[in-house]
Amino acid sequence: MHTSQKGLDLIKSFEGLRLSAYKCPADVWTIGYGTTAGVKEGQIITKERAEELLRDDAKRFEDQVLRLVKVPLTQGQLDALVSFTYNLGAANLGNSTLLRLLNAGDYKGAAAQFGRWTKAGGKELPGLVKRRAAERAMFEAVS
Repeated sequence: MHTSQKGLDLIKSFEGLRLSAYKCPADVWTIGYGTTAGVKEGQIITKERAEELLRDDAKRFEDQVLRLVKVPLTQGQLDALVSFTYNLGAANLGNSTLLRLLNAGDYKGAAAQFGRWTKAGGKELPGLVKRRAAERAMFEAVS
């Protein structure tokens, strides 16, 4: 199973597209749809390159999700978890109650955990509230 176009579109809708390198709030050079690996100050890419980087990043996070999750997933569940991990990293997923509940077969309990991941720097961010709600809706959707 691989991240679907719907899953990629979810990531794109929240990451936004920037064709010139910029420093994100965490002070990390970023480009495209949130790519950070190998990004340098002054770097400029095309929209096509941003799409390639997105697919490469999503594949990397998809592999991490599939390594961590021990129960069967629907397409929507995989897509939601890849978006979550794309934003927060595999270490956060790996140490989360969301993953613990999911691997215990408590899909409903796992879905309820998305809403706990809406803060950055101790402050709740409206963009993260919206993203987690969209991820939860995708996770809970019947495929």
